[in-house]
Amino acid sequence: MADKKSAPLPASSGGLMRFFEDETKGFRVDPKIVVSIPISLIAVSWAIDIFLAP
Repeated sequence: MADKKSAPLPASSGGLMRFFEDETKGFRVDPKIVVSIPISLIAVSWAIDIFLAP
């Protein structure tokens, strides 16, 4: 049991890269949409603040 806790980590990032290449269940969202939605919400919030503020 002590041998497993003291085992060194792998020297390469091969395991990490394989993790991100795995396909998972669920829907996929384009990264452009993920970035554009918060930016558009910020822009709308600023526009409301500028044009509707007394």
